[in-house]
Amino acid sequence: MPLSPFGLLDRWLAPPPELRRISWLGEQPYAHRGLHDGMWDGPVLENGLPAFTAAIAAGHGIECDVQRSADNRAVVFHDFSLSRLTLAQGRVASRTAAELTQVRLMGQNGAIAELGAVLGVVRGRAPILIEIKTETGHVAPLCLAVRRALEGYGGKAAVMSFDPAVCGWFRRQAKHITRGLVITEEDDRGWKGNLQRHRDLWNAKPDFLAYDIRDLPSNFAASQRARGIPVLTWTVRTADQHAIAAEHADAPIFERDAGMESAPAA
Repeated sequence: MPLSPFGLLDRWLAPPPELRRISWLGEQPYAHRGLHDGMWDGPVLENGLPAFTAAIAAGHGIECDVQRSADNRAVVFHDFSLSRLTLAQGRVASRTAAELTQVRLMGQNGAIAELGAVLGVVRGRAPILIEIKTETGHVAPLCLAVRRALEGYGGKAAVMSFDPAVCGWFRRQAKHITRGLVITEEDDRGWKGNLQRHRDLWNAKPDFLAYDIRDLPSNFAASQRARGIPVLTWTVRTADQHAIAAEHADAPIFERDAGMESAPAA
């Protein structure tokens, strides 16, 4: 069957990656922000070291979030504000890494950690997806901090972001690091949204996609997967969503209530 104009442009502007870069991505599910309780004040909190060690013990991969500190270091934390998960106030980006690593997470979850410290705990025992959180178009400082944290790391690791500029930066500055584009269709399922997704794809040139489970099945995701770009999907929380992920994606990024906490890694 002849390719559509979008299909031709996709193949030209965002060719699929080499198999060696992506073969590991679909080998296991990934615990979303680590294997945690899904509660802001639960005994095992998201993006804390206990959540990551729990995921490793269960045989899962890990997904985590990183943000830029005031002194341009990569710290593992999801929100731009400290208030939901700690007793501190203010913005993550307003504090240095040294200050942030003194801020304790709720419960017995330790303090906010730099990415390098998390990688030191993981030590290649589980593959890790690092979502780079950006607020502005200036992505280079955080991307550089992540690249530095990954220097010499021997485990399986990939970066990903909603921002195509992040993928673009890693394509130019750190080609050896596997990179992914995070996508949600939300209310943009018409032709304008479809065009924007293709534009983001062409700008990012990703090795894989991380797709919103609420949007699957998706013609866009299916067409990229068919031509050799793996599709991971987030955030899988129910048995029905897990079934959708099994049919339309290569691996789920899940939370506990999907019934995956004791599932086999493969």
